[in-house]
Amino acid sequence: MSSATLTKPSTPTMPNTRKPFAWLEQSLTLAWRNIVRIRQNPEALADVTFQPIIFLALFLFVFGGAVAAGGWRGYLPFLLPGLLVQTVVFSTLATGISLNDDFAKGVFDRFRSLPIARSAPLIGAVFGDVVRYVLSIVILMGAGFALGFRFQNGVANGLLACLLVLGFALALCWVWVWLGLKLKTVQGVQGVGFLIMFPLTFGSNVFVQTDTLPSALQAFVNVNPVKHLVDTMRALMIGEGSLQRPLLYTLAWMIALVAIFAPLAIRTYRRRT
Repeated sequence: MSSATLTKPSTPTMPNTRKPFAWLEQSLTLAWRNIVRIRQNPEALADVTFQPIIFLALFLFVFGGAVAAGGWRGYLPFLLPGLLVQTVVFSTLATGISLNDDFAKGVFDRFRSLPIARSAPLIGAVFGDVVRYVLSIVILMGAGFALGFRFQNGVANGLLACLLVLGFALALCWVWVWLGLKLKTVQGVQGVGFLIMFPLTFGSNVFVQTDTLPSALQAFVNVNPVKHLVDTMRALMIGEGSLQRPLLYTLAWMIALVAIFAPLAIRTYRRRT
């Protein structure tokens, strides 16, 4: 037997999960991976770049004259906060689609073999999509300012509204993380996602006041989290309506979404890996 066959095998690298906050460092590393994927595939950003501008122009110039007494200029302060919510909420769906696609390609099998925390790939996917949310907010607000929109309740409150919708997106995306792990195909995630998103966004006060809707629809709108978020955004951005009650409802929804769907997503991830 040659000396080469007697060489002592190297010691396997043990998971470095005992280091304080190692999971956070690993999650940020995987979040950077998602950001690099965006840089390599910029056309995937069409839903958060061109689509918000198209939606703003469509609803403002096609329906603005019929909905608001002051034409599209009078409709713009009412529409923009609601459209910002709709755009960011829809963009969260991409998190579940991306996770499902990674599972189908075996990427998570590779993650399982690495010395990283089990939750790091999921948290990294959520953090990585922050870039998409921020980009959609910047582009839509930029288009709104170009058309004449201004924060009527102070710049600080306007920026606080942008941070709030960003926080809501981070809470809501845990729903798509869970569905992305639970459903078998990307088409399934998209189908179920649109079934949930269309009633949430169009069955709300994004485009019209709640009291103009049929009474049966108002009952749904009043428990819709999107409605409370839109009310909060309008109170902060243009000073319309009260702030305290819709803000409390919005924060309660954010806590409930994370408390329910984050554990469900992590449990489903552990079962699948």
